Amino acid sequence: MTGPGSISEPIAGATRQTAFVGQSVTLEHEIRPQGFDLATALFGFSDARPGELSSQAAALLLHGLILDFTARGLPGPGADILGQDFVIIAPPVPGERIEATGTIVARPDSETALIAILLTVPRGPLAEAKVTVRLPEAPVTRQPGARPDIQLHTHRHLTALMARSAELPALTAAVAWPCDRDSLLGPIQAARRGALQPILVGPRALIEETATKAGETLTGCEIVEAATPQEAAAIAVRLCREGRAASLMKGSLHTDELMSAAVAREGGLRTSRRLSHVFAMDVPSYPKPLFITDAAINIAPDLKTKVDIVQNAVDLLHALGVENPKVAILSAVETVNPQIPSTLDAAALCKMADRGQITGATLDGPLAFDNAISKAAAAVKKIASAVAGDADILLAPDLEAGNMIAKQLSYLANADSAGIVLGARVPIILTSRADSVESRLASIALAQVSTGNEDRKS
Repeated sequence: MTGPGSISEPIAGATRQTAFVGQSVTLEHEIRPQGFDLATALFGFSDARPGELSSQAAALLLHGLILDFTARGLPGPGADILGQDFVIIAPPVPGERIEATGTIVARPDSETALIAILLTVPRGPLAEAKVTVRLPEAPVTRQPGARPDIQLHTHRHLTALMARSAELPALTAAVAWPCDRDSLLGPIQAARRGALQPILVGPRALIEETATKAGETLTGCEIVEAATPQEAAAIAVRLCREGRAASLMKGSLHTDELMSAAVAREGGLRTSRRLSHVFAMDVPSYPKPLFITDAAINIAPDLKTKVDIVQNAVDLLHALGVENPKVAILSAVETVNPQIPSTLDAAALCKMADRGQITGATLDGPLAFDNAISKAAAAVKKIASAVAGDADILLAPDLEAGNMIAKQLSYLANADSAGIVLGARVPIILTSRADSVESRLASIALAQVSTGNEDRKS
């Protein structure tokens, strides 16, 4: 027979009087990727690759399914486990639907039962066990209740990004005013990993003092003297214009001090395209990297600016290996409303993509945030779209919305992020003064991969 019915039905366990030899129950269970993450985290294998388990973690996961079966299937609630014999046949794979079948094969005495349990998937058996249980005298019933979801702070996407950057040549970066601990440690550690060749622009004495206090050395780091943050920004931009640096990186100076030098009409890094910022967010509850733009540069972009913002982000994802990124153009609603200007921009951007004015991506909008990242929410609203619920890029209607989305994901959803400014002659690594060293390393990797063209590889 099949095990407990709908999740709303109470689960009743077998008793000493009702359990019989030959009694059988079958349950199904899908192993979600979070289950793999949990098993790996419990055993502390920080270098385990996503989708793979050590033999110890696989045993933990499969053993958990056996115990879950005895609690929900056969014998069900109220029984005590006295002993078990457990054998692994094959490791599980995330997303597989596992069928657990248990049969009472013996009643050694009036109080106990021996249950044979087999875990199988379409490709074959995964594990088998024989479990001896003590049955309850009276029926025990449990309400199923909702199972907790697992959210682990894994950030596998940024880890994969940094691993990919390790395969590329080091990126030369002019770092403007790296005069506090984190803004200096990011370039130093990236240099140690072979990802960066930093040119540190600022007061030598202060930079050396900061390194000493952090317990670091400046071996391999070039220092260019600058007396003030404004001078450091101007010199760092000049190094990029002269070709001595392939990227510009923010240190501990203010963003406007760096960007004023970068966008200067004389001696800046402007191109024909508008500069824009992209956050690469690693959200534990989202199955892939999520890119948010623009959350740092363009305050209230008009339609023309949004075209450049979208194209900058699309080009970045092409460099990262995403051939046809899905762009969700955000608003408060998913229908065009003349009283909400962002919905009109969304409709226009979609049509511009249809006519080839934006290339290399699939656009849809307007979409509310929930419809952009949740297939279930999109289904409720009856939105038929290749983008809804599966977005790669979220185009915010303005800087305020984009900044709020990124920070809410960081502080409420435990997301990590990397940040980069595109549309200039070189990528600009625009980190926040509150960013961790790991976040700075991820931003450096993002710039490194985005500029990993054939010229740099040769």
